Amino acid sequence: MTPVLEMKDVGVTFRSRRKPPVVATADVSFSMNRGERLALVGRSGAGKSTVAKVALGLVAPTTGTVSVDGQDLSTVSRRELRKLRRRVHMIFQNPYQSLHPGMTVERLVGESLAIERVPASARAELVNGALVEVGLPIELGRRYPDALSGGQRQRVALARALVAKPELVVADEPTSMLDASLRGVMIELLSRLQEANNTAILYITHDLAMARYVGDTIAVMDAGRIVEMGPGETIIGDPAHPATKALLAAVTRQTVDQQKGTP
Repeated sequence: MTPVLEMKDVGVTFRSRRKPPVVATADVSFSMNRGERLALVGRSGAGKSTVAKVALGLVAPTTGTVSVDGQDLSTVSRRELRKLRRRVHMIFQNPYQSLHPGMTVERLVGESLAIERVPASARAELVNGALVEVGLPIELGRRYPDALSGGQRQRVALARALVAKPELVVADEPTSMLDASLRGVMIELLSRLQEANNTAILYITHDLAMARYVGDTIAVMDAGRIVEMGPGETIIGDPAHPATKALLAAVTRQTVDQQKGTP
């Protein structure tokens, strides 16, 4: 089986004339097949978002290779790269910035279909189906993002990502700006739709407890490297790296604070 996403020894170094080079990632290697869920977890600045951008073809690796469906992104033409990107969709962290305010919900959700020149009647049917799948009324398609709540916006973002049946969805902290009551709903919805479409999910988070909930496999990043990777129960039950232990301690402290009623 050809992996939908494969990274081999990927390193990214950002350079500028006025500042010293910044190593964002180094020697990052992993692969994902259709239907798999990988949670990439680490503290802020660990390199998670850079990995996401490399997976989307938005940042070229300084070293190593990244392949989508067996095609090395560094060797494909711009036209082929655009086609590959259509198989990979992103759900951004901030639902208030990721949706264009001048586009209606139906246009936002159907944008990738319009680019593919899907006929208008078929496009409308697919958009309506996607809205229903994520628990939104069809009538909401005529509204603009500023008329929606944060939870509704993230549901729109999810519908937008899944309407074209992508092979891979990269979800960058998609619940971090939602109320606690909505987080579980969104994760369950993402998981159910992922199973229905056999979509691979690369889920990025700083929360080890969330990583265990959403990922079949957990990869822990620290200082730009994957320092530990394995099944969720192994990573949580027997952490080997100090970075993993620190993330687990943070989860434990948060649980204790909640039980004590500490803000």
